[in-house]
Amino acid sequence: MSSSIKSKVPFLFLVCISIWWAFYYQSDSKLNDYGSANFEWLFLLDALVMLPIICFLCVKDRKEALLKSIILMCLAVFIGSYIIPEQSKLIWHYLESGRYFVLAVILLFEIVAILTVYLAIKAAIGKRQDPDTSIEKPIKNYLGEGPAAKLLSFETRMWTYAFFAKRVEPENFSGEQHFTYHEKDGAQSNLLGFVFLIAFEAPIMHMFLHFIWSPFAANIVTLLTAFSLVLFIAEYRAVAKRPISLVGNKLFIRYGLYQPLTIPLNNIARIHKNIEFVKRSRFVKRYNYSGIPNVEIELIEPMGKVQRVFLGVDSAEQFISAVLASASRYNNALQRTSR
Repeated sequence: MSSSIKSKVPFLFLVCISIWWAFYYQSDSKLNDYGSANFEWLFLLDALVMLPIICFLCVKDRKEALLKSIILMCLAVFIGSYIIPEQSKLIWHYLESGRYFVLAVILLFEIVAILTVYLAIKAAIGKRQDPDTSIEKPIKNYLGEGPAAKLLSFETRMWTYAFFAKRVEPENFSGEQHFTYHEKDGAQSNLLGFVFLIAFEAPIMHMFLHFIWSPFAANIVTLLTAFSLVLFIAEYRAVAKRPISLVGNKLFIRYGLYQPLTIPLNNIARIHKNIEFVKRSRFVKRYNYSGIPNVEIELIEPMGKVQRVFLGVDSAEQFISAVLASASRYNNALQRTSR
């Protein structure tokens, strides 16, 4: 069983026991002696004993296993407060009040960790290191290589470009040659237009929802709109800062706030100009803001399910020539080495 599937087993176990014991406690049959055998320790054994054991068996990293087991046990206590009948609760009331303290402690540790990561990123950017490495390295040191690290990297990248974009210089990114894409079909100008549109629409929508629907709904929508505004501001600033780069024998595709895509040059079967509309497909990856992507890269070996990559760059001819030249130099060097 792969590690990604094993990491989901504890949560699936919690779902299964919650469904089963909810049915058990709420039924009125011989199964629970017509309600007289609704003992809370039945669910407690599964939720507070078996669940952490499964976490440590399925998660290799002990710190991650401990954190996951605590979070899932707090969730189990929350679920138990609803599925266990009130007359059957003896110690569950104490567990219900204690879970808030545990969650507060976890939240405190997470805030400290995030602040530590932020200070590490700020120091690295100040030393003019590669901005992507500055953001990803402390996060990976803390969370590893999993989906949570990728999500936090994206979110950190968003806040970095939203508030500290002036400290990020394109020339600090790794690479021998850099290529831009923010001017193609007015990509950056279009993003700025969306920023103004969202900023103009937000107060009007807030007032409308406040009086037509409810103040609570208006506040929720306004918070989500504010988050999307920060996202578009970060994207607007990132497109002119994060270049597509040739780094040794690899092509690094950085596009706005997207997670970088690395393509080995020896995995490129063909690269040429594109003049046709590209439909969405699981076999295609598109990096383009407006208009039609002007570069197509065909891969020798698919990356996952992706067989072709389409890009929108400012100068397609220059980009294609540079990639072909770098690939040719790499192949020649490889042939000389193999002789």
